[in-house]
Amino acid sequence: MEGPGEVGFGGEESCKRCQSSAQVHRQWANQGPGAVARRGRQLRSRKDGCGRPSGAARYPRQVTASTVLLTQTGSWPLGVTLVGLNSETGLKLLYSAALMAGVIVLRLVALALIRRLVGGEVADPRRFWIRQGVQVVAAIVIVLGLLSIWVTPHTDVTTGVGLITAGLAFALQQVILSLAAYFVILRGDTFGVGDRITLGGVRGDVVRLGFLKTTIMEMGQPPAVSGADPAIWVHSRQYTGRIVTVTNGAIFREPVYNYTLDFPYLWEEMALPIEYDADRDRVERILLSAAREHAVVDDPAAERALAHMRSRYAMSDASLEPAVFWRLTDNWLELSLRFLVPARGVREIKDRISRDILAGLDAAGIGLASATYDIVGLPSIEVRERAA
Repeated sequence: MEGPGEVGFGGEESCKRCQSSAQVHRQWANQGPGAVARRGRQLRSRKDGCGRPSGAARYPRQVTASTVLLTQTGSWPLGVTLVGLNSETGLKLLYSAALMAGVIVLRLVALALIRRLVGGEVADPRRFWIRQGVQVVAAIVIVLGLLSIWVTPHTDVTTGVGLITAGLAFALQQVILSLAAYFVILRGDTFGVGDRITLGGVRGDVVRLGFLKTTIMEMGQPPAVSGADPAIWVHSRQYTGRIVTVTNGAIFREPVYNYTLDFPYLWEEMALPIEYDADRDRVERILLSAAREHAVVDDPAAERALAHMRSRYAMSDASLEPAVFWRLTDNWLELSLRFLVPARGVREIKDRISRDILAGLDAAGIGLASATYDIVGLPSIEVRERAA
């Protein structure tokens, strides 16, 4: 009964009674193509130690110099090479392509099921986190699958890994930085889809968060900062219509301002100059009345959000009630109205407050102060009549 065979050059097989082995065949191969051809002719003309026809007789495949060169080096004669491609490499490439195609198809199917089962808008936190989970799982499966296909127990990957790591570290610095920032954003609760932030000098709502970049729907800036570059023509917190892409690595270089993460409210202020001889107490009552009418006052949701902030951060006490503060200047008395508003819809609230304040001041006969200048002297003027 034959033992397990081992195919060598010339198609020979080894068994318990045969003295040939793979080492003998390698020695013949190392002697060159001519020696291998002679070895093949000898094997076809004799029988092995078991009295059976030799492997070359059973497998009449002729061993040629081209076969030996292709087997040893993966290249053909005359210096023609297949760039390391052989049957094993081709099979691995086929497996890799099948793996990536399968993962991509499964990912698309999973995202379609998420949209159907979860529903909601794109900014829905449940839909966002499930989508991110699918993306991460797909990336992990692809990486582990490719490693399983290309890295075997007999593969020496030390040199390759070193070269690849050095190349990636040099050429893909920003990509690696943005990818690391993506996990920092998720793990550190920096921001998420739907949050209103300022990142990389761009203020707006996050509409998409990817592995490398964050997409923001830009909104306007207050007049004090609207002259920044690039220019902003909307002078309030409303959309400009521009979609801005910022790399995730910006979180490591600049501060991130989040308007809605833990406390979706803002403290706003409006400053009004009035004359010193005006009825200041009545002006203050007008301001407070307008703020209590339109701002956030006695709102249980705002109080819970503030309590959450206090439990999570070491912040001092803050008042949610409207207040008026006075400041003396050279020309007028400045009254600053401070009030609480939601993070969205600030412009509409300030518009209604401004209308009520102007109506109250007109009813009281009180005007707003403006800058005045005293003319302390005039230059002499000489008028001459021109002769006809």
